[in-house]
Amino acid sequence: MTVQFKTTDVDGLKVFYREAGDATRPTVLLLHGFPSASHMFRDLIPELAGQYHVVAPDLPGFGQTEQPSRDKFDYTFQNLAKVIGRFTEVIGLAKFAIYVFDYGAPVGFRLAVEHPERITAIITQNGNTYLEGVSEAFAPIQAYWKDPTPANRDALRGFLAPQTTLFQYTHGVADPSLVSPDGRTLDDFYLARPGNDEIQLDLLLDYQGNVALYDTIQAYLRTHQPPVLAVWGKNDPFFIPPGAEAFKRDVPSADVRFVDSGHFALETHAAEIGAAMREFLVKHVG
Repeated sequence: MTVQFKTTDVDGLKVFYREAGDATRPTVLLLHGFPSASHMFRDLIPELAGQYHVVAPDLPGFGQTEQPSRDKFDYTFQNLAKVIGRFTEVIGLAKFAIYVFDYGAPVGFRLAVEHPERITAIITQNGNTYLEGVSEAFAPIQAYWKDPTPANRDALRGFLAPQTTLFQYTHGVADPSLVSPDGRTLDDFYLARPGNDEIQLDLLLDYQGNVALYDTIQAYLRTHQPPVLAVWGKNDPFFIPPGAEAFKRDVPSADVRFVDSGHFALETHAAEIGAAMREFLVKHVG
């Protein structure tokens, strides 16, 4: 299994991505979360690439994808989705399954709402689109939404600190010694780049637009009934299990599974999640 590391021009923005597997086979598009990048899929890609064409881009402002200044690029989830949508067109993906996690969910679900004919299946791993999936951990962010003052913005800077990254990776994990430091250390490196803190705070403010879009996404799910696998780290402090169960309300055939892990469940359960994905994908996309 060979992974290629590529960069392509998307309307003037350089987008980095990982690609593996036979391009003539069904494609799975992997969409990462905060504060990570496509390196979070380093253990999952080998689980899938033997049977599928796997593509994992870094979002603008994350990982190796270009980080334009805030005066040249408006960091909203709508714009992230626009770039990734164009990215799929530029590299020639006509149809694909999406794997969405954390920030990857509002990006991937926007692609699905805009072009339902392109989506062959949805795998959501702690990729939320239901109010009941949002935990109390969002309270400081919601305070910023209601009153976007400099003080409330500054109160969120702790979300960008290394100790918070460590918490995201290890909370809810039975044995933290199983969590490699590689992913979170790289995340902290990217977060520490000049200007990235303000980009991330812009996105935290804009996240309220994702919650406002939940009804639209749920209507898409009800109307189009895409195959859905919700495979969730059940101890996630941010996106809690009721958010996974809720998919069955709109897609009764949804396959909902839990693993004994936290938010970054791939760090401890990539083999189990990979096996669940293969079983699900062979049934629905071949």
